[in-house]
Amino acid sequence: MTTQEHTILSKPVAWSDDRLELGEGARWVDGRLVLVDLLAGRLLETGGDAPGPLRGLYRLDVPLGAVAPVAGKPGRWLAAAGTGLVLLDGGQVHPLTDLESTNPVPARMNDAVADPHGRFWAASMTYDATPGGGTLFRHDGTTQAAVTGLTITNGPAFDATGTVMYLADTPLGQVDRFTVDPATGELSEQTPFLRLTPADGFPDGMTVDVAGNLWVALWGGHAVRRYRPDGALDREIRLGAAQPTSVCLGGPDMRRLFVTTASYGLSDPSPLDGALLTVDVDIPGSPAAAADLARG
Repeated sequence: MTTQEHTILSKPVAWSDDRLELGEGARWVDGRLVLVDLLAGRLLETGGDAPGPLRGLYRLDVPLGAVAPVAGKPGRWLAAAGTGLVLLDGGQVHPLTDLESTNPVPARMNDAVADPHGRFWAASMTYDATPGGGTLFRHDGTTQAAVTGLTITNGPAFDATGTVMYLADTPLGQVDRFTVDPATGELSEQTPFLRLTPADGFPDGMTVDVAGNLWVALWGGHAVRRYRPDGALDREIRLGAAQPTSVCLGGPDMRRLFVTTASYGLSDPSPLDGALLTVDVDIPGSPAAAADLARG
């Protein structure tokens, strides 16, 4: 099947029969989708051409927030897992650095992504969502706190140049935009980008398309929204799942929007809660950036 021949999905559909407790971390890598079932510690994959089952790649005994491919090393993954960063390689889990075991409140890693310059950004939160208990870390040879005082940290998401970063603090309904120094990774010019109400849902995972629009999964909002770079709402896609958690553009022409969802905490989940959902859109995205472990 060629790119031009693939079936256009005009409405969101379930991409597999699997249902996840806390689907997260959707990334398009080497022609397939990878994602996690976060609390179960599972790394999963599926193709983007036709619906099918999710296939297990790794299962950890700690929560697995998200992964990035390692530059030049197919099949290796840098992951935010447990209380720090680990390398997944050859079926083995290799601890790299601990970040949150000394937090006075029990904490874990949550979301993570590599930027276009090969840096790995990993976000944390406390299990009880203590205000100010979360941190965004930057890993580029060494690991340091980049943004502190967060609650439930999601994202970040970067534009194609790697000079603009969006970061969500989910329970506060906030998404901020930062300027990123491409040479050093230092952040500056933190400005409010979105301020949402509980009626909108809470900003969770995000991605940026090639036009610079920000796609945001809205936990509790039954929807994904696309915002233009000026912050104006451009599009909303309503979903049959209450808790969208992450978004990714991929598929045959990079115009297939994948949305992970969660059944976590729902007393009476619907048939689509916890599903991986898919719909085709008009603006493509880019494959996931790789983490460069040679940085530093």
